[in-house]
Amino acid sequence: MKPTVTLQQKSKQFLVILLPILITQIALSAITFFDTNMSGKASSTDLAGVAIGSSLWIPLQTGLSGILMGITPIVSHLMGGGHAKKVAYHVMQGLWLALLLAVAILAIGSLLLPTILGFMNLEDDVRNIAFRFLSYLSIGIIPMFGYTVIRSYIDALGQTRVSMTITLISLPINIFLNYLLIFGNWGFPRLGGAGAGIASAITYWCVFIIAVLFVTRLQPFASFGIFRTFHGVSLKAWKELLKIGVPIGFSIFFETAVFAAVTLLMSRFDTLTIAAHQAAMNFATTLYMIPLSISMALTILVGFEKGSDRLKDARQYSILGILSAVALSLVTAVVLLVAGKYVAGLYSDESNVIALTQHFLIYAIFFQISDAIATPVQGALRGYKDVNPAFIITFISYWVIGLPVGYVLATFTQLGAYGFWIGLITGLAVGATLLLGRLVKVQRANQRISPSA
Repeated sequence: MKPTVTLQQKSKQFLVILLPILITQIALSAITFFDTNMSGKASSTDLAGVAIGSSLWIPLQTGLSGILMGITPIVSHLMGGGHAKKVAYHVMQGLWLALLLAVAILAIGSLLLPTILGFMNLEDDVRNIAFRFLSYLSIGIIPMFGYTVIRSYIDALGQTRVSMTITLISLPINIFLNYLLIFGNWGFPRLGGAGAGIASAITYWCVFIIAVLFVTRLQPFASFGIFRTFHGVSLKAWKELLKIGVPIGFSIFFETAVFAAVTLLMSRFDTLTIAAHQAAMNFATTLYMIPLSISMALTILVGFEKGSDRLKDARQYSILGILSAVALSLVTAVVLLVAGKYVAGLYSDESNVIALTQHFLIYAIFFQISDAIATPVQGALRGYKDVNPAFIITFISYWVIGLPVGYVLATFTQLGAYGFWIGLITGLAVGATLLLGRLVKVQRANQRISPSA
């Protein structure tokens, strides 16, 4: 990365950083998309089982990965401040922390998963598929968290095209393994939705191995010598990473976990409703990759400018990113309005599932517009290393406002399952408003500290 002066230069650098991240995020989300989509082609029961499993796993994955993503602003600030020699040490500490988190989640999951699934009012076949899917998927947790750290390091250097390349290499592996294990092709056992868990686990190992090869053999990464010198665990470095990463992780967790909570509450509905709800939610999650990618780009760019004390440039990048996200959300809204039926048809061949999914997609339009504001704003705040207020705002918006409103509407009105979606929309809208206000306050505070900004 390099300093920019004009809006044209900033737009160019923003796109150079953003586009590979966007492709990477879409490819990563495509793993879950193809798990759900291909399982749905097996049966609606497999679709419901994998969707339930994914909805339980994704909040943990994104939340814990969010903690590890604290590496991005740390490395961005080090590079912007001219302290490149410290990068390898901090990345290695991130990898040690990734290993600890992975082992912890494996231990806790093995104890709690049967109880959580037992609490849900699921049909026996759906519960069995969800359990097997998550059990197989757990084989890939350690490499997936390791890759999160390495990818955050790669992206913080502005080399987002490398992350894109690694992910695009791995995606066909996942699709091919799904083809073999879900449907039992080429002599492999037909495992249905559970086979998608094995496919994803193997894919995560491939991603991690490829990433390690890239950062040890290619420039500019090899020059940092990430694995050249052994660095033991440093609690001081962990404290710095956790101070930034934990609020990031919890912010992401509270946002994604509310969807898992809705899934738990929706288990009282029939399998058809669960399948349609999760299909629509899965597509909405795929659309979420757009504002999420912009958010990640803003963390890198704002962090680099803030580390170099170019506060005016940091503010300009924030505005550019937020406006881009809003514009793209309006485009996707039109797509859902015009082609909702075709989108629903991607997930099932059953006409009743398609019709119900199409209805849910209408609600997805509204909360993805709120996401277009809230998510990039959080990315900009992370670039400023202002992470604690966002954590509090997301908790209040999603869990104190959004989920209770959804529960009341779903339980005490004729809206039924749609009430949960209205609750989510309400929470996201409140969160977007409060987060935007926080960003304005942070930027004004920085301007007072440095009038030249």
